[in-house]
Amino acid sequence: MLTLVLFLFMLPIALPAFSLLVLTIAALQAHGKQAQAGKPAEQSSARVAVLVPAHNESSNVLPTIQCLQQQLGPTDRLLVIADNCNDDTAELARQAGAQVIERQNPDQRGKGYALAFGVDHLRRDPADVVMVVDADCLLSEGAVAAVAAQCHLIAKPVQMLYLIKTEKLSGLRLRVVEFAMLVKNLVRPLGTNRLGGACHLMGTGMAFPWALINKANLATGHIVEDMKLGIELAMAGHPAQFQSAFLVTSAFHADNSVVKVQKSRWEHGHLDVIKQELPTLAATAIKTRRPELIVLAMDLLIPPLAFYCAVLLVGTTLSLLAALAWPDWKPTAWLGISACIALLLAITLAWQRFGRHLLSAKELLMTPLYVIWKLPVYLAYFLRKKSGWVRTKRDSE
Repeated sequence: MLTLVLFLFMLPIALPAFSLLVLTIAALQAHGKQAQAGKPAEQSSARVAVLVPAHNESSNVLPTIQCLQQQLGPTDRLLVIADNCNDDTAELARQAGAQVIERQNPDQRGKGYALAFGVDHLRRDPADVVMVVDADCLLSEGAVAAVAAQCHLIAKPVQMLYLIKTEKLSGLRLRVVEFAMLVKNLVRPLGTNRLGGACHLMGTGMAFPWALINKANLATGHIVEDMKLGIELAMAGHPAQFQSAFLVTSAFHADNSVVKVQKSRWEHGHLDVIKQELPTLAATAIKTRRPELIVLAMDLLIPPLAFYCAVLLVGTTLSLLAALAWPDWKPTAWLGISACIALLLAITLAWQRFGRHLLSAKELLMTPLYVIWKLPVYLAYFLRKKSGWVRTKRDSE
C-alpha cells in the first residue's frame, strides 16, 4: 500500500515529461505535412477585420501597420486600439492610414479589455473574420488572406506560428529562451494538432469567426488571456487549429533583464492557468473522450520547461535517496528516472529537428544554467506572485 501511495505521489511530477515526449514525436511526424495540408486551396471572399491592440507602441506600430496594409483587400479593415496610451501611438497610426479608436480606463488595463473594446466597435459593421495581431509583430507574406480563408471555411479559430526572434549574434541565454519558445509554440502545437486537431492560442496571429469572437469573454485582466480564451472555446466545441505555414514574429528586447521580466509575466500566467483550468479541462476530457480536449490537457499539463526541469530533478533525486534507505521507494525512483529520460529524449529530438540553427550540441548541454537563471522567477511566483497585466518595455525605452 505504501509503495502505491509513494508511486502516486511521484506520478504527477513525471507525467509532463511523458506528455512532452508524445507531443514531440507527433510533431516530428507532422512536420512538413501540416504546412502543405493547412493551406486553403482557394482564397475566400471573407471580409477581414484586423485588431491591433496598442499601449504606448509609437516605436513599433508603424512597421506592423505597413505590413498589414500590404496584405489587406479592398473590403478589409485595420483597426488600431490605442489603449490607455500617453504617447503619440494613436496619431502615428492615423497618419499611417489605419482606423484608430482610443480607450482610457486606468482601472481596467490589459489586452483583453482592449480587444473587447475593439469587438464592440466592430458590431456596427461586423466582419466575417476577426484577426488579432500585436502592435510589435510582423506577418509572413500572404498570411492574412490565407489564414482568414481557412478560419472562414472551417468556422473555428486559427492560430499562426508565433515566434520571438533573437539577433544573429545574441548570447547563449537569449538563444536558449528562443529555443524554449520554439518548443512551446511550434513543437507542442504541431503535436497537439496532429493528435487531436487543436492547439492553444498564443495571443497574436489569431483569427476568429465573427460568430465566436462576438460572444467570447474578452474583457478580463488575466495575464495570459489568450490561453484561457482558447480553452473556453475548445470546451464549447470550437478548438483552435494550428497553421504553421504562416508566421507572426516579434523581437526579443536587447536587455536581458527586460526579457526576464517578460518571461516572468508569461510563465506566472501559465502557472495560473494550469492551476485554474487544468482540473476542469482534464476532467471534461476524460469524461467526454474528446481528442481535442485530451491533447490540450496533455499540453497544459507541461509547466514552463525550466521550472519543470527543476521540479523533476528534485523529485527524482529525493526518490533515489529514499530508495537507498527504504526499498518501498524503488518503483517511485524508477518512475522519476524514466521521466528524466523521457524529458531528455523529447528535448533532444526537438533540438535535432527544429533547433539546431539556434544552439550547437555543446550549447544544448549548457542549458541547465538557464534553469538556474530562471529559479528566482519561480520563487517570485510562490512568494510574491505577479497578477494583472504588465506591459513589456521596448528597445526604444
